Amino acid sequence: MASLSMFGFVALWSPYFLAFLLLVIWLYFMVVGPWRTRFTNEGPPTRKQKVYFVLGIVLLYVCQGSPIDLLGHLIFSAHMVQMAILNLLVPQLLILGIPNWLFERFLQIRPVKATVTFLTKPLVALVLFNGLFSLYHVPFVFDLVKSNALYHAVMTSMLFIAAWMMWWPLINKMTGWQSLTGLKKIGYIFADGVLLTPACALIIFAGKPLYATYYDPQMWMESLALCVPAGTLASLDLTGPEMFFSIPLLHDQQLGGILMKIIQEIVYGTMLFFVFMEWYRKEQEKEKEETVVSPQPSEL
Repeated sequence: MASLSMFGFVALWSPYFLAFLLLVIWLYFMVVGPWRTRFTNEGPPTRKQKVYFVLGIVLLYVCQGSPIDLLGHLIFSAHMVQMAILNLLVPQLLILGIPNWLFERFLQIRPVKATVTFLTKPLVALVLFNGLFSLYHVPFVFDLVKSNALYHAVMTSMLFIAAWMMWWPLINKMTGWQSLTGLKKIGYIFADGVLLTPACALIIFAGKPLYATYYDPQMWMESLALCVPAGTLASLDLTGPEMFFSIPLLHDQQLGGILMKIIQEIVYGTMLFFVFMEWYRKEQEKEKEETVVSPQPSEL
């Protein structure tokens, strides 16, 4: 079985992308630290917010810059794990890690505010993310995207932005931007899970490999060209993904759908727990306030 090391350091670890993300982290700490007083009188973000942001950037690199990105072009199951982390975890961490005043500065730009306001409407956000995810995994669309650098960049970026918009109604803490409260959040999460199910079911229960990207040698090579330098790829004698993994293509495809569904259920289930506890705590506080305000029998 061939080793991934044959693809070289650049393909495995994307040093230029890593340098870019390190720059993003440096800019974040400068903006929320020494440069903060230029934008706001608010205090610095909490340590937890900083950890969230850095963890989000680390997971972004793991998805798009580490060997997982290369594996996503070799086998379908790795692609689905990549999609799950990139769209179900990274946006949450970045939203939680960026302080509200920085969002407010950004949303002062009128076209940006109008766009975000529309795209974060709960129904729009749900349909947009799950619709794009399902469209991406329609076989002919998937094969087209995976064989063209521009289409791949556009689709991946659109899906990531849609994921950000989908998570925004659930976890943003900005005054005036919390369109969902209490039980509505629970319903939103359930709807999100239901809308993602058809795409996963199609992948899991298909009776044959759906994506030529993984069974057609020419398309597989075109997909690899998106993440492996042309000179390196030309020097390799590659025949197909079976060089690296012995799992049958159909089983790999089914595994990918199952992994996506499992990760989704874990993420959404965890979110449900926290949303329910938040709603329950607020209801308890409301009852206590009503008890204190209402007159006692001895006072009547």
